[in-house]
Amino acid sequence: MSLYSKRGVSAQKEEVHKAVEKLDQGLFPNAFCKIYPDFLTGDEDWVNIMHADGAGTKSILAYLYWKETGDLTVWEGIAQDAVVMNLDDLLCVGIHDNFLFSSTIDRNKRLIPGEVLEAIINGTQRVFDELKTFGVNIKYLGGETADVGDVVRTIAVNGTMMARWEKAKLVTNDNIRPGNVIVGFASFGKATYEKKYNSGIASNGLTSARHDALSKNYAHQFPESYDTGLPDDVIYIGPHKFSDSASIKTDPSLTIGDLLLSPTRTYAPLLKLLLQEHFHSIHGLIHCSGGGQTKCLKYLPGNFRIVKDNLFEVPPVFTILQNASRSDNREMYQVFNMGHRLEIFTSEKDAAALIDAGNNFGIEGKIIGRVEAANKKELVIKTPNETIIY
Repeated sequence: MSLYSKRGVSAQKEEVHKAVEKLDQGLFPNAFCKIYPDFLTGDEDWVNIMHADGAGTKSILAYLYWKETGDLTVWEGIAQDAVVMNLDDLLCVGIHDNFLFSSTIDRNKRLIPGEVLEAIINGTQRVFDELKTFGVNIKYLGGETADVGDVVRTIAVNGTMMARWEKAKLVTNDNIRPGNVIVGFASFGKATYEKKYNSGIASNGLTSARHDALSKNYAHQFPESYDTGLPDDVIYIGPHKFSDSASIKTDPSLTIGDLLLSPTRTYAPLLKLLLQEHFHSIHGLIHCSGGGQTKCLKYLPGNFRIVKDNLFEVPPVFTILQNASRSDNREMYQVFNMGHRLEIFTSEKDAAALIDAGNNFGIEGKIIGRVEAANKKELVIKTPNETIIY
């Protein structure tokens, strides 16, 4: 059993998928988000979409960092995580403007004071203000903030995003076909609209990242930060403190805390431009979130083989986590994004224009793989040292 499973979490969410398998799959079952007819007006040319997600256990990392340093600004990053994990999923069905957002924050009031709530709520609005400058408009409708210490050990930061969109401007993944190439866009580096280096960690796999990277001292000092029913050999088994150097040659000032708490990069400015100027070149969109590099398998419109044989060099944060956990590549690639979080399925002739657009935002893009005909859905990942088949 993997460390991820031993900690009571699942990269593939098998039980969740089984629980919802009998529900209506919406108008376009292969689309990255569930799409329904426009119940608001009854207009057959429009659709309604609602999506719920959040920062996950990354909020516990923020809690530990805040308790250790007193730095409230870390919660602004958690606010961005909760927004982006909704926004970038919706971007992957073609929606790029006029969103509604409602936040849901559950806290243990005994441990999480009002100043933390203020930092999260104000940080959320700050993200929306910044996105507006790129023509991505999101209205903040408030939400629910509940004091539920009997349910939540520290804090859970989530949200729901909704949009109404023209059916003719959707990306449903139904146009993915053999012969397509896959353009991946880096999750790491420093985009033109980011203030500092982004490690690429995003908001998936953070339960493993926290316990694999950080030392047992955090368990002793903050028992409220983990499930005390778990075996001791999976709890905070790493060698690091937040303040330890990440030993990155290009920026020696970066710490382990900087890497683990990098806010989830949004691709909204880039996708806004691509969806407006290159819509017909986009055959499919995948957000490599939960499930990492295996995410694409769930949204294929047929029995195709996806071959990823030109992936990005693995960013330092994932090498640090793998060295600490001794996890094999199979587990790493299905838990973490490992270097790119956005995939665009397109024709080979159109790939260069998409990559150039990414470069203009300081986001590296390249052809990372291709789609082949097959008799079943299959993913082949080729690393420098091995071939992994899912």
